[in-house]
Amino acid sequence: MIDYELKNIDIDDISDVLVKVEKSFDIKFENDELEHITTFGELCDHIANKIKLDLSYDCTTQQAFYKLRNAISSTLKIDSNTISTDFPLIDLFPRENRRTMIAELERYLGFKLNILRPPHWVSGMLSILFLVSLLFLILLVPFVGLRLYWRIGVLGLLISIGGLKFSYKIGNELDLQTVGQIAEKATRENYLKSRRNSKTFNKNEIEKVLTDLFSNDLGLDKSILKREAKFN
Repeated sequence: MIDYELKNIDIDDISDVLVKVEKSFDIKFENDELEHITTFGELCDHIANKIKLDLSYDCTTQQAFYKLRNAISSTLKIDSNTISTDFPLIDLFPRENRRTMIAELERYLGFKLNILRPPHWVSGMLSILFLVSLLFLILLVPFVGLRLYWRIGVLGLLISIGGLKFSYKIGNELDLQTVGQIAEKATRENYLKSRRNSKTFNKNEIEKVLTDLFSNDLGLDKSILKREAKFN
């Protein structure tokens, strides 16, 4: 029998995912509320029981697609019948006015899609600068001890952090390829807002949505995210 373990995942990374869970399902975890949770299955059950809305056993991803299709049709003046799940985003959002078009689409939907990013080479270089600056402060400065070197290391950290934030703010590269992928992302990160009636939820979907969210954000293979997977 395979022993599925999640305890080696950084607790801060898990906390970041739980923040997304709170936003997606419009719930709030108390400080010690999840202390008794030891497996992924227990977490899924706890969240499903925590959502106090009417049950409706319909498909949220399907509803998210229809809502997204209508929004695209209204904002971009495109016949909704021509928009399918595999419709390429690059054909919908030309580079020259991509950010403006997506911002208008987000206003129509009422939530952020977060589907734009900077070029990989930009985020990669800034990430390398962050690591180099951090290692410089940890390994070299304590031995040299000169104020100038401290300033160089700190400046490198500030430039890398600020640069990453700014690059994502102005990034113009599509992070997804198709309309269907946006619908799946919306279901993960804006579950209730993606539904036709945000006062309802499909309890049978919660485990799948959480599996998709944890897998996507933590870079985990879904085969690891079994109900018996242990957090500690």
